[in-house]
Amino acid sequence: QVQLVESGGGLVQAGGSLTLSCAASGRIFTYNAMAWFRQAPGKEREFVASVNWNGGSTYYADSVKGRFIISRDNAKKMGNLQMNSLKPEDTAVYYCASSKYASTTYIRDEYIYWGQGTQVTVSS
Repeated sequence: QVQLVESGGGLVQAGGSLTLSCAASGRIFTYNAMAWFRQAPGKEREFVASVNWNGGSTYYADSVKGRFIISRDNAKKMGNLQMNSLKPEDTAVYYCASSKYASTTYIRDEYIYWGQGTQVTVSS
């Protein structure tokens, strides 16, 4: 069993930066990939970024590539999402998720543990 708790959301101006954190409990977290998804009002939950079990491989949605950086620290059971050059369209609730596989993936159904989400609002 894995429990995930996100933090670090808030209100930021366009062009600014924000770093989200995901604190995990449960040993399984360190063996499997983790990701960040986001959901804007009235829209489907969408993939943002993922990292494999040891942090050696990452994958990003085109919409955030070059602006966001995903990382993890298995010793601390933590994951982070550094968000730079934020845009109003990045406004959403951001969710941390833990996969059932070790390899990085963008497929939502392969993530079986989810946090409660943290709100990110980017003002123009």
